[in-house]
Amino acid sequence: MAGTEQDYANEAFRLNWVSTVGPNITAFEEAFSKRIGLHSACLDSGTAAIHLGLRLMGVGPGDEVFCSTLTFAASANPIRYLGGEPVFIDSERRTWNMDPAVLYQALRAKAAMNRLPRALIVVHLYGQCADMDPILEAAGEFGVPVFEDAAEALGATYKGRAAGTFGRAAAFSFNGNKIITTAGGGMLVSAEKELVDKARFWATQARDPGIAYEHSEMGYNYRMSNVLAGIGRGQLEVLDLRVEQRRAIAARYAAGFAGLSGIEPMPLAPEGFSTNWLSCFLIDENAFGISRTELIRLLDADGVEARPVWKPMHLQPLFADSECFGGDVARDLFERGICLPSSSSLTEEDQEYVIARVKAASRRAMAHV
Repeated sequence: MAGTEQDYANEAFRLNWVSTVGPNITAFEEAFSKRIGLHSACLDSGTAAIHLGLRLMGVGPGDEVFCSTLTFAASANPIRYLGGEPVFIDSERRTWNMDPAVLYQALRAKAAMNRLPRALIVVHLYGQCADMDPILEAAGEFGVPVFEDAAEALGATYKGRAAGTFGRAAAFSFNGNKIITTAGGGMLVSAEKELVDKARFWATQARDPGIAYEHSEMGYNYRMSNVLAGIGRGQLEVLDLRVEQRRAIAARYAAGFAGLSGIEPMPLAPEGFSTNWLSCFLIDENAFGISRTELIRLLDADGVEARPVWKPMHLQPLFADSECFGGDVARDLFERGICLPSSSSLTEEDQEYVIARVKAASRRAMAHV
């Protein structure tokens, strides 16, 4: 927390606007719209934003939706909420995001079967944008609308343009682990005001205008509270600082691991600006001395919390029967990828401890080779 969040939250209590209406919600949406350059609707999670975004694109029972396989389950679950079926697309090594070449092959294959997907979900992973130009070109050729899952990429850009501004709509997340947080929350954005207005309507139980509680469409209880929106207002004011802090953490890791064999950072594409939301690395077991999984175990014993990168969706029991184009790259990234502590509040001393424990794990392992 930066400090001003409490002022905005206190204002909500003082005015007695603590539910899903109030001035903080309006102000947060306006500030976010100004930052992104699109219309915005505050929601209670990024998952809700994906759900509503897919519904806005007409996804329904039996529809296929293409989705990045290397992502968190929240990217794909809303497809099933709507009765659709995910089709997963492999990653490219240069960004870890959706591979445009594999996407094009998948679209050609589906077009030949007259089964083009209803929509395409492109995930911007770990603070870095996917290679959007060829992705948009492929989707445009086949007439498939693009939805951006920018939950992990607020503040990132691709060729100078903000993440979340390329597709027909996009979702952002303000979960507790994101680069800014509202404790729990999300935002749906679009250049099309009517889409955002419709999402806001559905998010408030789709209550029709008038004094009666009348409903002609299915709605949801998805609106963000005025208290949490106040936290969001304060957090948005320090977004640039949070990005600077995360990038500094990534740079310190890179310097700390210089010369250490068997560990390499997630590559950063030159056409983009990454927030380094998380500092992620690949472990080469032969050169490092131990596997990614063993490194996580040893770090945990030393009081350092580390995690694997996302387990690809096509390897999840939930989606065992779902189709996947490619998948070997995403599988390899998962099996060798590790996320090290990356919080904006991480002190340099704490980070130096993490670096020292990683080096010690490798030294001990190589000493026994």
